[in-house]
Amino acid sequence: MPARHNEFGQSLGPLMPEWSARPLPPRAPVEGRYCTLEPVNAAKHADDLHAAYAQAPDARDWTYLGAERPADLNAMRAHIERLSQTTDPLHFAVIDRQSGRAVGTLSLMRIDAANGVIEVGHVNFSPLLKHTPMSTEAQYLLMKLVFEGLGYRRYEWKCDNFNEPSKRAAGRLGFQPEGLFRQYSIYKGRSRDAAWFAILDSEWPVLRKAFERWLAAENFDAEGRQRMALDKFRLPRAD
Repeated sequence: MPARHNEFGQSLGPLMPEWSARPLPPRAPVEGRYCTLEPVNAAKHADDLHAAYAQAPDARDWTYLGAERPADLNAMRAHIERLSQTTDPLHFAVIDRQSGRAVGTLSLMRIDAANGVIEVGHVNFSPLLKHTPMSTEAQYLLMKLVFEGLGYRRYEWKCDNFNEPSKRAAGRLGFQPEGLFRQYSIYKGRSRDAAWFAILDSEWPVLRKAFERWLAAENFDAEGRQRMALDKFRLPRAD
């Protein structure tokens, strides 16, 4: 990013004369090929999510989340009801379009409309969602909404620095690492160093093409296995 200079010789960032505050994310469904994102609703999604999360043999997927794994169906219903009451975070259920069932959740949060900055967080994918085209498409759909539908400039991903799967997921999805915020927060009675990642609006066009090529039907064999990894689609094409 080239610097400008004022009359004192000090470097300045680019001017933004056309900038205005961005809209807030709408509480509305987002349609994809493999999945649909729906604002969470306890009556509609809690039973499905309880069944989906029960596919995991233990609670390790909840270690780095702010909440503990609900102990039973009633606790899950109460948990999803709490999620449905907030607008920041704005929680979405990921709906498998084949089964029609909710198989995980994620959210848009720390919404800074004035500066065009927003974060994806509270990612809680069940075994029915992990390592499927749906899981990647769910992330793609929110990115597309943020950059194209709402016009935000910056899309963030933060996680506990000990959460290695989350850091690997950020890298796979195209987020750039930006450093470590030491003693950033306290949750579940412990200190958290937060690893920060982000995607900028200028980086989105290349990422969008990569996502769309990866998600295309021809990238999967008859058993649903990918033919080419997502990061390979971000490399310059020979043609």
